[in-house]
Amino acid sequence: MRLKARVPPRFHENHDGGDSPSPARYSPRMPAALLRQFAALACLCMAFGTTAGDLDKSDIERRFQRPLHVGEKLRDIPAWPLTSELAPDAGPIGYVFESIDLAPIPGFEGTPINLLVAIDAEGRFLDVEVLRQHEPVFLGGLGPGPLLEFVQQYKGKSLRSEIVVSSTYGKTAPDGRRVVLDGVAKATASVRIVNQSVLGSALAVARKKLGFADPGGGAPPATVRNLPFEPLTFAQLVERGYVVRLALSNREAEALFAGTEGAGIDDEALRDPEGRFIELHAAYLNTPLIGRNLLGDEGWRKLQGYLKDGQPALWVASRGRYGIVDEDFVPGTPPPRLALLQGGFPIELRDANRDYATIAALPDANVAMIFTAPPHGGLDPGAPMELRLTLVRSKGIIAPIVTRVTATLPYRPPASLFDFPPRPLPEWLLAWQGRVADLAVIGSALLLLSGMLIAPRWVSISPKRLTAFRLGFLAFTLVYLGWYAQGQLSIVQITGAIKSLVAGAGLASFLYDPVSLLLIAFTLLTLVIWGRGTFCGWLCPFGALQEFVGLAARRLRLPQWKLNETLSQRLGHLRYLILGGLVASAAAAPALAESLVEIEPFKTAITVGFDREWPFIAWAVALLLIGAFRYKAFCRYLCPLGAALAVGGKLRRRDWLARLPACGKPCQKCRLACDYDAIAPTGEIRYDDCFQCLDCVGLYHDVSRCGPQLLQANKGRTVRIRPLAANGAAASSEDKP
Repeated sequence: MRLKARVPPRFHENHDGGDSPSPARYSPRMPAALLRQFAALACLCMAFGTTAGDLDKSDIERRFQRPLHVGEKLRDIPAWPLTSELAPDAGPIGYVFESIDLAPIPGFEGTPINLLVAIDAEGRFLDVEVLRQHEPVFLGGLGPGPLLEFVQQYKGKSLRSEIVVSSTYGKTAPDGRRVVLDGVAKATASVRIVNQSVLGSALAVARKKLGFADPGGGAPPATVRNLPFEPLTFAQLVERGYVVRLALSNREAEALFAGTEGAGIDDEALRDPEGRFIELHAAYLNTPLIGRNLLGDEGWRKLQGYLKDGQPALWVASRGRYGIVDEDFVPGTPPPRLALLQGGFPIELRDANRDYATIAALPDANVAMIFTAPPHGGLDPGAPMELRLTLVRSKGIIAPIVTRVTATLPYRPPASLFDFPPRPLPEWLLAWQGRVADLAVIGSALLLLSGMLIAPRWVSISPKRLTAFRLGFLAFTLVYLGWYAQGQLSIVQITGAIKSLVAGAGLASFLYDPVSLLLIAFTLLTLVIWGRGTFCGWLCPFGALQEFVGLAARRLRLPQWKLNETLSQRLGHLRYLILGGLVASAAAAPALAESLVEIEPFKTAITVGFDREWPFIAWAVALLLIGAFRYKAFCRYLCPLGAALAVGGKLRRRDWLARLPACGKPCQKCRLACDYDAIAPTGEIRYDDCFQCLDCVGLYHDVSRCGPQLLQANKGRTVRIRPLAANGAAASSEDKP
């Protein structure tokens, strides 16, 4: 679904926003050397990448006005607390924070998106606002409107739900816990990164300030299994692991204080080292097999009436010299000596003040209590948890020295008591799951193309067959791969990778765009085998569009501009200069790079299908019109991505386009037939300029069209083409009739 573009007034735009050269004179290494200099400059600039929030307290106060009050930014986590003048003693009712401070996830373009996120004390979203974004599709292309409408969907949603983004390529169904947000057509990868930025930052605050825990690493918490009730004694509950126990003798308690100011000051512990210091028991009450057996039928009924919204409850009892609370404890408050932790995060415990916590099985217990955790506060009953008991000793009377140590009771109720929901897939894997059909189609096309390039003779030897195959594949590239599947590779992916690496954020954002990642991997592989022409000649949607424009211009008999070969070669160096400038600016001046990449019309013509502001459309159309008179002019002279692939094409290990000794000496037929001027007058293939159209391959294999073979045939000899030599050149031999 594509959301309609509408720009709310709250959005704040950030402005940080002739004669031919001899083979000796032609040097393809010159652009590569120039590129290496720019790459070195980029490496020197990598230390300067930073991310930081955009707002101060006054900015937050303008957004959240009375009766709300914005507190000072917290020191333990970069968030502003919200309180209400209507309940000044109630504490924070929510928190406001910038996503870039807590989850700086690089966007598609390489720069983290910054969002202002507000959540309430229960973990529900109050608001999400776009502060700063550099996503190419939302800067130009679709414009910011669809993104602004997308983030409005978070209002009222709870962090306790599984929030996912629906895919244009495969709808995601909601269920009891899953909330599905409508995505944005042509921006699937970008909105998934937005979703991760929102959830990642909000969960960081919720875990720190709201008592949320994440013991399952993102998996939904276990739920109590509906098992038949079975009467069990207290001993049986302990034996099965339903109730856990921690016993400390006086000697063991003294050992905990060893080396501290509290050592050796407990006279009773010194007199009776084997005596009981504390025996601590704990159990999870929400399953009847434990709660009903511990509390009895009446106590279990009362507990069910007290607990709300699946609120977790724990039974804790102690006996011995030391109790879980002291004489100053106030009922109904958190226990000062006892803490519950799970997944490294504390979960607040509060005394339920229930008198039925005392059980007959422990008649000598000094304290028996029921504690509750916040409803849906993140406690996973099926995951490991631990109770930490604080032991306190005081030395001195006037200015006592207080020493605190802790003892830990691990607890994990048996897995047989619970049902464990499946772990949700990572967001990037959901993106791949939603594009399985597209990946299968594109993968099949890549296999077909690879097979044809490995054995091109059958296709290329017939001009009609080659034309039909080439035009059919280019139509697939333009319509399906480009306009539908959004598989247009771009220089933005190179500059974005540089920005991400400069900022120390890695390249994980590429995982959110499976089609592009598949094409990147295939292109890198083909650079080693065939060079840059595989992508530029067959898989670039804008290149395909240019080729169709060029063919249409010839059918219309439009004049074609012929350039002196020397001039054409020199103009080809422009693309390397553009590439170097973009690489340097991406590392040293990211904001400038966002503007400079617009020299590439791919986003305008392919990603958003010319649905953009008129200056960008005019630029793309102008390049296509130039291509109507000079075949694929943009690709040959201006394309920075093509320049980068030409540099990568230096990895090619063999000259796979076969030649005859007579090619260029004197035969010029292939050279004159090459629309890309990729064949030197001496007959060699300039792989940096080759688009792998296979016209020369067809000539090579066709005895009726190959000049040297025709000449020998007229003399009554047959030319036998032997396999390629190690250097890629072909040898020939002549047989007399």
